[in-house]
Amino acid sequence: MHYTPAPEARPLPDETFSAKNQSERKDTSTQTDRISLSKSLPPATPSSSPNPPPIPTPPPMSDRISDPARGSGVEIPYKLDWIFPRLRNPNMFWYVTSQIVITVVGIFSKFVLTFWNKTHVHNRDRLIRVVSKRPKGTPLVTVSNHYSCFDDPGLWGTLPIRLVCNTFSIRWSMAAHDICFTNRWHSMFFMFGKCIPVVRGNGVYQEAINLCIEKAALGHWIHVFPEGKVNMEKEELRLKWGVGRIIYESPKIPIILPMWHEGMDDVLPNVEPYVFNRKKRVTLNVGEPLDLTKFVLDLKKHNVPEPEARKLITDKIQEAFRELRAETEKLHRERF
Repeated sequence: MHYTPAPEARPLPDETFSAKNQSERKDTSTQTDRISLSKSLPPATPSSSPNPPPIPTPPPMSDRISDPARGSGVEIPYKLDWIFPRLRNPNMFWYVTSQIVITVVGIFSKFVLTFWNKTHVHNRDRLIRVVSKRPKGTPLVTVSNHYSCFDDPGLWGTLPIRLVCNTFSIRWSMAAHDICFTNRWHSMFFMFGKCIPVVRGNGVYQEAINLCIEKAALGHWIHVFPEGKVNMEKEELRLKWGVGRIIYESPKIPIILPMWHEGMDDVLPNVEPYVFNRKKRVTLNVGEPLDLTKFVLDLKKHNVPEPEARKLITDKIQEAFRELRAETEKLHRERF
């Protein structure tokens, strides 16, 4: 039988890599060219500029691309320019409608994961704590692998109702423009679901990343799939540097929480007819928060070039993913 893979899982060039030849590869993605890393940082130069306070508008950034249609020939089937102002400055109607959408989707996600299927969450309290009890104004960036189109919102069905059904506490998440934002009705649904349209292939200087930085400046929760697509083959992919830019340019360094899950692609397979399954096992493992505060401050103190800095930050997440993946796969196997 021939299966058609989910469109979000289509391959993008130059995403897999081998640990043996990683240093010999050339980065041919549409993101900023990789800068060769030196083993020592350049000498520090004094700076008298105070840190900018968290404000609704984004901090000033160089060589920003604000036009969502700009890129290297990426096709945009539906115009996105009307969406970003509504996400950037939501009004009362937006909040009311968003609360309805978030509640419906949250209840559905909880039903699928906790009633239809057998989901076990390791370190669940750790996730609940950073979502609901982190210091006011402190942003949260969660990162996880991406094995199914249902990863988001499905994974959040493991949270208590008071969090998963609350538009003020649930995450912001980037969603593929050519999957979720293809017409006005789909766009409105995902917009009210706190999804930000990201144009895959347009690099790190695009409006979706800019908006994530703005939300981080407000102390919000942003979830990122650094693999940049549904990883059907479950390969170790070179993580996209957008997450590094979000962390590096956030006025206040976020809490970074890595997670890894197994079994979500059994709940919703990545092939037609895209029907939810029942009685499948899902394992979600919430890792230790990554404290990159000193690391990021050192990068800024030593004036490390921005492309190199975000690459170094992303590498830290890649290392955490490797350890968390091995641990989670073992925990998942033990359930069979």
